[in-house]
Amino acid sequence: MNYLFLDNGFEEIEAVTTIDLLRRAGVELTTVSMTGNLQVNGAHGITVKADALFADIAFADTGMLILPGGGVMLGDHEELCNLLRTHNDAGGMIAAICAAPAVLGKLGILEGKQATCYPGFEEALGESYVGGLVVESKNVITAKGPGLSSDFAFCLIEKLKGAEVADEVYDAAQY
Repeated sequence: MNYLFLDNGFEEIEAVTTIDLLRRAGVELTTVSMTGNLQVNGAHGITVKADALFADIAFADTGMLILPGGGVMLGDHEELCNLLRTHNDAGGMIAAICAAPAVLGKLGILEGKQATCYPGFEEALGESYVGGLVVESKNVITAKGPGLSSDFAFCLIEKLKGAEVADEVYDAAQY
């Protein structure tokens, strides 16, 4: 199972676009609330109902961990940070867009990798920051910001389901 984490203040376009396109591709995806409530409030007044609460998931069958932007608050959740570190140490896939790559940088997950992020968060990425729009480096995929939500999602689809499925969803979405 793949997991996308939501905390209050998440960037709606990045989360919802990613969720929608991954599900169109048949990717098994669970949205996870970090708030203790299934209802999670986005940065621009859109409330999303998550599939599950973080505390209710065992994460035994973890595929990809996905952090949408606005996700710097995700770095305040010790259990999520531990999950990200453990998953990274095992070579598991992690994806983050916009400000969320800063969480990965602060956790040391980007060491020896290249990454991008929203302007103003470069310092948290340290030597890993290379700019770019969508950057795939080893087991981590990062993207710069909201306007790249679809590109980010298509990159994840290709990684999880292959280029053929990504192309099918790409064409069906008239992208």
